[in-house]
Amino acid sequence: MDQTAPKEAIWQDSEMLECVSIVPEMPNTASFSFRAPSGALFSYDAGQFLTLELPAPNEPGGVVHRTYTISSSPSRPRSITITAKAQADSIGTRWMLDNLKPGMQIKAMGPAGLFTNAGSKADKFLFISAGSGITPMMSMTACLWDEGHDSDIVFINCAKRPSEIIFRQTLEQMASRSQGLDLKFVVEEPDPYRPWTGYQGQFNQLMLGLMAPDYLEREVYCCGPEPFMQAVRDALSGLGFDMDKYHQESFGAPVETEADQPDLDDVIPDDDNKAEILFATSGVTAKVAETDTILVAARSVGLNIPSGCTFGVCGTCKVKKTQGDVHMVHNGGISEDDVEAGYILACCSNPIGKVEIEV
Repeated sequence: MDQTAPKEAIWQDSEMLECVSIVPEMPNTASFSFRAPSGALFSYDAGQFLTLELPAPNEPGGVVHRTYTISSSPSRPRSITITAKAQADSIGTRWMLDNLKPGMQIKAMGPAGLFTNAGSKADKFLFISAGSGITPMMSMTACLWDEGHDSDIVFINCAKRPSEIIFRQTLEQMASRSQGLDLKFVVEEPDPYRPWTGYQGQFNQLMLGLMAPDYLEREVYCCGPEPFMQAVRDALSGLGFDMDKYHQESFGAPVETEADQPDLDDVIPDDDNKAEILFATSGVTAKVAETDTILVAARSVGLNIPSGCTFGVCGTCKVKKTQGDVHMVHNGGISEDDVEAGYILACCSNPIGKVEIEV
């Protein structure tokens, strides 16, 4: 007698998904779980996404297609979950929050996407996310957890306030049962009447060094808005990180194929490239490498720019740039208004080409 158990079918996107539960995560954010009516199992890699077809009566064709990263783990294949946050102009997510109920069926395409740590040979990970960019990190972390890996994960998430950290309780529960999951949360401001003793401000190089001192040894996965990911890339590259070990996914535009991968044409100062700095007030010119900062260049020609910390925190070395471009990676010592007005921090700004400074 053949004792081999029958192989269960794998869900194909020709079959509708049936909503089985809706769990509020925070205001305007919920996790939506689905099953296959046929009982088929879901097969995907942690970090991949689904594209949902959702009703939109005011849009051409009456539907919209919206892409959501899967927040559940492929180690639990009987259901699949996406976690969605509605923005002010959301159409599809707003419809789900207001109208989707258990038992309703919707059409979905996928799973798809290249952003995954499946198959990675790394044994140490650094997951960095902002807002709902936490969803693929949750899927990867839960999968490693379920598979019983002796994981070493530094998990960083940035949010507006502590109350807006998605999955906070779930992650804290997991971390309380594992020595290998190290949680770090960064918020812009605390909730009213609720003291916050963790990291506060914008994610920067100083925070990175404190949160993950061994970041050079880790495989990095990053997800969030493009300005946030740009800041992460600048912080890593400025500290000598091997960017071949860096992977990212924009929660606004997930990538499905290699051909869709955006070119990360980041400015990285090169020691072989020369720059010329005119200190206009003094009438002195310095010819230096791009890897030299404005502060170092000034000192090399006998000029004194007042400075303090020398790593972009105190703001003492703020000077006015009147022409040219610099690559500045600061740690909170200058405001966006000052940057827009043309000011830079000399200690953490590298000249690109010809630059003119009021010194």
